[in-house]
Amino acid sequence: MSIIDIIQELYVILQKILRLNSIFNDTIIAVATPPGIGAIAVIRLSGPKAISICDQFFKPLKKNTSLSRSDTHTLHFGTLQDKERILDEVLVAVFKNPKSYTGENTIEISCHGSPYIQQEIVQLFLKNGVRLATPGEFTLRAFLNGKLDLSQAEAVADLIESNSAASHQIAMHQMRSGYSKEIEMLRQELLNFASLMELELDFSEEDVEFADRNQFYQLIEKISTVLTKLIDSFAVGNVLKNGIPIAIVGEPNVGKSTLLNALLKEDKAIVSEIAGTTRDAIEDDIIINGVLYRFIDTAGIRETSDIVETIGIKRTYEKIEQAQVIMYLVDASSLTTEKSALLQAELTKIKEQFPAKTVLVVLNKIDILQPQVPNISISKHTVLKISAKTGQGIHELVDKLTSLVNTGSLAANDLIVTNSRHFEAFSNALKAIDDVKKGLQNGITGDLLAIDVRQALFHLGEVTGKITTDDLLGNIFANFCIGK
Repeated sequence: MSIIDIIQELYVILQKILRLNSIFNDTIIAVATPPGIGAIAVIRLSGPKAISICDQFFKPLKKNTSLSRSDTHTLHFGTLQDKERILDEVLVAVFKNPKSYTGENTIEISCHGSPYIQQEIVQLFLKNGVRLATPGEFTLRAFLNGKLDLSQAEAVADLIESNSAASHQIAMHQMRSGYSKEIEMLRQELLNFASLMELELDFSEEDVEFADRNQFYQLIEKISTVLTKLIDSFAVGNVLKNGIPIAIVGEPNVGKSTLLNALLKEDKAIVSEIAGTTRDAIEDDIIINGVLYRFIDTAGIRETSDIVETIGIKRTYEKIEQAQVIMYLVDASSLTTEKSALLQAELTKIKEQFPAKTVLVVLNKIDILQPQVPNISISKHTVLKISAKTGQGIHELVDKLTSLVNTGSLAANDLIVTNSRHFEAFSNALKAIDDVKKGLQNGITGDLLAIDVRQALFHLGEVTGKITTDDLLGNIFANFCIGK
């Protein structure tokens, strides 16, 4: 390891020591359950004095019992008292360092869910040397104590916010090490080679190579492959985490609002025989087969002199731009040869304007055409036939939407990036790795290679938290809920 690397590592360690000294001397408290009335609430304390302070006010049902003398991971029933005044009957869980979520002494008090009781308990501790926790401070302490790396800590927030089976699975996988373990292993291998190249500088006059260039090139190729895969997965991970936007578009009065209501199984959008009823986009979410979809019912696309409807049509194209899938709805009952040609032209226009988006053509109102539905095909587009009014074909439409979503990586437990900060760090690391690869191919000297290697190490370290700043940690943990 070079002097520069040693200084960088020492600087990071010094930063953490300073933060530990300034933060960990405090004992913190927060209500961990959502605000409002409930059956129970959980109040958490963490810090060096968490157990001893709680001991002062906790009166156990079992006499001569002390929380401080109890084993870790034990439960105790009793009352919390402010002198002689009983605040509540509670259940107290004891977690002693380092075997706790934060790595510190931790207490979790389960009390009745009255907001008044919660506030009284919190105020009791605040008056006796405890301070309120800041958002995410419990997880921040877990990170600084080495219980989690930074990517795992961020996955905790994602897990709390997960609203579908897909987002839950991705967050859980990442929290249980995910790609951070593989990235750290690759970073360590790269660091070993960097150290050997730095050592070569000390023997530059003797023209020796300690770092085998062939093995080094193989490692660079391996890191490049892993990073490329992670970067490519962000396109899937981002939509799985935030929901897959699907724009329902088409001419007025083709049944877009009826279809939205059928998919949501509720009367979300106004349905009328009057064309142009929908003047603005209506959005709602639904989970299908564990994946969150965000359906957008848009204003009908047509030539109009109505100023308000024109604004709505303009917004339709804005929503198309935001969507991943465009569901173009057509009134099959009025589809003539002339209208088919116009439809083909409109679809070609949309595809030219949005070439990367999937366009799904849906023929609606086939119930009017029963018993025989004409065999209509649209060039270069998948066509499905439904009746949004009766529900016919809706199941097939849902199956098609599911097949359009790339969930193969999710089912195979592949590594998926959902965090934009990680995506940026991986992209920067890949750029540095590509520079190293070009340098090896061009036979440049080890001292110049080492510059790009250090850049790659830096960006990989940003993901797991080997390289951090107070601003970065502040931005990450400020988005956590209080109590976590």
